[in-house]
Parts: sequence; C-alpha cells; structure tokens
Amino acid sequence: MKTFRGTYTVMITPFTAAGEVDVAALRAFVDWQIAQGIHGLIPLGSTGEFLSMDDDEKALVAEVVIRQAAGRVPVLIGTGAEDTREVVRLSRRAEKLGADGVMIIPPFYSTPTDDELIHHYKTVADAIALPIMVYNNPATANVDLKPPLVARIAEIDNCLYIKESTLEVTRVRDIIRLCGDRMTVFGGILGFESFVEGAQGWVAVASNVVPAEMARIFSLVADHGAIKDARELYLKYLPVIEFVGGQAYVAGSKALLGHMGFAVGHPRPPRLPLPPAQDAAALALVKTFDLAWRGAPVAAT
Repeated sequence: MKTFRGTYTVMITPFTAAGEVDVAALRAFVDWQIAQGIHGLIPLGSTGEFLSMDDDEKALVAEVVIRQAAGRVPVLIGTGAEDTREVVRLSRRAEKLGADGVMIIPPFYSTPTDDELIHHYKTVADAIALPIMVYNNPATANVDLKPPLVARIAEIDNCLYIKESTLEVTRVRDIIRLCGDRMTVFGGILGFESFVEGAQGWVAVASNVVPAEMARIFSLVADHGAIKDARELYLKYLPVIEFVGGQAYVAGSKALLGHMGFAVGHPRPPRLPLPPAQDAAALALVKTFDLAWRGAPVAAT
C-alpha cells in the first residue's frame, strides 16, 4: 500500500459544450495538476459531480484519471453510494482499474446508526484490499462521524484515513489522540488549521485552481515547520479558498478555471453556472492573483 500524505485535489469533472465527459480535458487536467506539484488526486467526489453521472461515466472518469496519472501520484476514487452493495461494487471496480485507494462518504440519505456505519465500512473493507479514506461531512451525509465513532471505525483494518470536513478543528486533535497511528487525518474544509493540529493531508477544492500553492501550504507546515510562512501563504489565497468553499464550490471552481483559459464546461443540473455577479467576482479573482492555464493545449472535442 502507498502512504497517502499531502494536498490531494478533489477533482472537478470537465464536460464538453454538449455536456459529456471531456476526456481530453480530463487528461490535460491530470497532467497539469501533477506538473504543478499536487500530492494526490481524488476524482468522483462531490466536486466531481459523482451524483450527476451514470455508471458508465463514473467508470470512464476513474479509468482515465488512473491511467493518465500512471503512478506519478496516488489516485483515490470516490465510491460513495447509499447502498452498501453498490459501494462494494464500485470499490472493487476501482481496485481492478488500479486505484491506490477509495474515499467513501457514509450513506447520505438513510441516516445510519453508529452500528450500521461500522457494518457498512467493514463490509466494504472486507471486500477489497485497498486502503479506505472515510469521509466525514455531516452537512451532506446527514450523519456525523465524531471522534469516538472514528476510533471504532479505525479498528477496521483497511480504514486507515479520514477526511474530516467540519469546522471543528479540534476533531483533528481528538481523532489523533483516540486513534493514534491507526487513522491518518486529512483536513477537508480546513487545511492550514488541520496541519497545525497534526493532520497529514488535505483533500482540497481550491487546489483545482491553485494546486502549487495549496500543496506548498502543506509542505511548509509538515515538512519544514515554517508555520508563519504557511499562514501568510494561506491568508494570501484565502479569498480563492473561500470562493470555492461554499455552496457554489463546483460552479465556482469551473468558473475560475474557465476564466483562466481552461474550458471545463458547466455543472450539470440541478447545479447551474454562476450568476453574473458571482461570475464577475470569479474573473476579478483570476486577475487579482494572475491565474492562468499554462498546461498543454486541449484538443477540440
């Protein structure tokens, strides 16, 4: 098993003007992310609009990202679903395609009990040999994986990582305190703050747009102990982080990339493109931070 550490981009999914998965743009995006120094990639998360894709599209995105990354950075595939059997199927497919791991949000409608969550994750873990990144996001999953429950999940052999996506940074401290080396914490919403509390990674949305800078924040804290420098960089880019941190995280990320010169299409309904005022704010951010797409040209699709 690879060890996961650093800033991992929870990737957008590029779409063509006709609304189909843009394979050429997806490949170019993977190459650009890696060239910019990102530490890992996670397609088919919420930012990747996995709930708005059919099964063939999910398989296509997973295969393209894994093949294009070609072992240069770890690739974790989002395999969340409401039905435990479906999570097993998606996770087995990810393993067969060559994924390095899977990220699994809890079932997001049924509000399972703690015992049901343990059963859910253990069932999936028993079916695959890949490491699992548990994903705590109570705002979308309708259940909250609090540190004592995470400590129970950490007893499952494959459940080795957690993306902790609340605004309670003390969760990082408490998970580490309760789980020790049985569970490695990645920040979700909070990156810099989580690093300071001991997190070994960040599953970031903003790194879709500024991967080098988001990776640098982690390295400054975790590898160099340069917390002051990391904080300065974090505060500098906080307007970008906040812009893609709210409800418009998909539309905002895609708008920023579009203004940078990399066409990634619109979100799929029910999500809509940014309204004019927010889109103008996206353009202003691109100009303020001098953001530009400097990857290889993308063939017309």
